[in-house]
Amino acid sequence: MATTMALATTTITAARILEVMLDDFLLRALLGGIGVAAVAGPLGCFIVWRRMAYFGDSLAHSALLGVALGLLLGLQPVLGIALTCVMVALLIVALQRQQRLASDTLLGIFAHSSLALGLVALSFFETLRVDLMGYLFGDILAIDRLDLMWIYCGGGLVLGLLALIWRPLLMATISEELARAEKIPVTGVRIVFMLAIAATIAAAMKVVGILLITSLLIIPAASARRFATTPEGMALLAIAAGVLAVCLGLFASFSLDTPSGPSIVVAALAIFVSSLSAGVLLAWRAAGPAA
Repeated sequence: MATTMALATTTITAARILEVMLDDFLLRALLGGIGVAAVAGPLGCFIVWRRMAYFGDSLAHSALLGVALGLLLGLQPVLGIALTCVMVALLIVALQRQQRLASDTLLGIFAHSSLALGLVALSFFETLRVDLMGYLFGDILAIDRLDLMWIYCGGGLVLGLLALIWRPLLMATISEELARAEKIPVTGVRIVFMLAIAATIAAAMKVVGILLITSLLIIPAASARRFATTPEGMALLAIAAGVLAVCLGLFASFSLDTPSGPSIVVAALAIFVSSLSAGVLLAWRAAGPAA
């Protein structure tokens, strides 16, 4: 009897510990995803407005080279990614000013060559175990407290910078000529914006991965565009759409045993399709009485 009771107590204790651990890593994953979505929403709005999706891809693909740089210098991967993305962003800006190559050609070269260089560089680290799939497609369920610190500290800094340059960046997005006439330092504002994108990519890597980061920037913003009446309203709606995508994607990943990063992107796609359908329905209803 005593042995049976001890075994039952041990089983209950083990189950409780497992439950606490399960809740803990799910909570960290949820907090990490929400933190990234809160930063990606406003930035994604400007990426959509300025048609910079390909630029985002170029920076995202260079993140793998940043992982290799971080391992080489003994830095945290987030720092290596941030430094590499910043260098690539500044290099792209400098080369775009030369006007010797079209922007899409230049971005295509950077996007694919930096990804290839990162893969080749990582192949030389034979003594280190590199989770390549985690870097490429994300591993939100492996987020720890240090990752949360990077996400929220870096995200707070990015949002602060974005708040400072919001009006100048918005004016430059509408018309660079008008912004220059208003004595706005267009090039400086653009560089700060690109640095903010680089920092966001570094923070978001573990959530959706290098290959899917741009989708978390673009899709929620595109979903919010149909319903927003002001730029600020679109930014808030994009945050809401991103947070909802993270919650739905995590739930689907846990329930269906699917990859977490791709599941979040699929959830964002479902929200986008729903926004299109809702927009068409609202337009049809608005036009109905007039017909």
